[in-house]
Amino acid sequence: MSEFPRRRFLQASSGMLTALGVSGLPAAVLGSSSQLSIAPFRIDVTTPNGHGCCGGWIKPIEAVDDAQEAIGFVLLGAGKPIVVCAVDWTGILNQTHVKWRTAMAEAAGTTPDRAAVQCVHQHNAPFACLDAQRLVAEQGDLPNIMLPDFFEQCLDRLRSAISAAILRAVPVTHIGQGKGRVSEVAANRRIHQGPDGKILGMRGSACTDPALRAMTEGLIDPWLRTIAFYSGEKKVVCCHYYATHPMSYYGDGRASSDFPGLARKQRQQDEPATTHLYFTGCAGNVAAGKYNDGTKGMRAILARRVYDGIVAADGDLKREPVDTAEWRTADILPTPRGTLNASQLAAAIANKQNAVVGRNRPAFELAWLQRVEAKIPIVLSCLQINDISMLHLPAESFVEYQLRAQELATGRFVATAAYGDGGPWYIPVKEAYPQGGYEVSVAFSEPEIDDDLTAGIRKIV
Repeated sequence: MSEFPRRRFLQASSGMLTALGVSGLPAAVLGSSSQLSIAPFRIDVTTPNGHGCCGGWIKPIEAVDDAQEAIGFVLLGAGKPIVVCAVDWTGILNQTHVKWRTAMAEAAGTTPDRAAVQCVHQHNAPFACLDAQRLVAEQGDLPNIMLPDFFEQCLDRLRSAISAAILRAVPVTHIGQGKGRVSEVAANRRIHQGPDGKILGMRGSACTDPALRAMTEGLIDPWLRTIAFYSGEKKVVCCHYYATHPMSYYGDGRASSDFPGLARKQRQQDEPATTHLYFTGCAGNVAAGKYNDGTKGMRAILARRVYDGIVAADGDLKREPVDTAEWRTADILPTPRGTLNASQLAAAIANKQNAVVGRNRPAFELAWLQRVEAKIPIVLSCLQINDISMLHLPAESFVEYQLRAQELATGRFVATAAYGDGGPWYIPVKEAYPQGGYEVSVAFSEPEIDDDLTAGIRKIV
């Protein structure tokens, strides 16, 4: 981690962490709806040919099925500007997440702590970590993780799009909330357990095992939630939230926004005057494997099911005047897994006998260790408008955190976007660690991250 982004980040953030590892920033409160305006933006971030996907250990891009986008909005009038963005990439991590938020903040005339970027988490896309990229580039023989030139091109487009959007900002007079049930998409991945509670097998994004597919859905959040911003009678921005891994199939070298992106694009065609965003909720342990066998025809079927949920949620929208708006944040700095050793990880990256995944993945782990050593916190954030909460969480958080946020914010409509700062990779709940399984094996933090994240959620919702 270079000193420049670290210093800038810390100046813009809340400063020192408390002894609990959580700190809040002062909230800006809106007193009158006449102060609020919104400026939607979008840019193309389609992965170029030859670029690595999902960390570099699946086939690089060689063709494009459909465009990948970064879509967002700037909210003006609730204190300093607020920027929120959803990106059709696997993840944005560590220094790279700071740089993206800093670019949005500079273009909008605000500070990085008032900017949130969440990934949708498609796998035929970049897993953007410039720290890990530097580590693998030093080896000279490993697939790229994130090409710095492409990343800078995306930031240039981002700054230009935000600057132009602000000039076209329109007043926000009303806010709407609605829910639509999504059928036969999401199911828990960790349903196959032995008598001792240990995970015996995973039902992933796609599954062909009839026994696993026959098992119950398990713990999910079946609701797609929608929040809409209105200018008078005009619906200007619609944000849709649903918790499931967003892959029908992947690893074929074809860039795509996959089934959630196709659902979003269909709704965009329905309502071209409204900017539609899609956020993946806390889907660290939720995927489509119960209902998806991975055949190519399933992409359109899953997209239609999510689209139907979007339409249902839009139809359920309850519109009301904007009375209050505020932005809340909390910083956390989780403790890395005690099994992560910097010198051992460096040796694994350099070991040419290891498979690519056995060298690139340690680069992500080492990047996480270095980031924590530099005391760069993860910023949780929440946009509160009236009794609506738009919650932004990091990495591959388990669905329990999303459900927990709803319980903590009794009486509020809570829509949760995960896959923000992806530095810690998976974020299981503490009860999952003794159960083992894939997700726990690639969780970069100790079980106490549950306490840290829950405390942060409690503070901001």
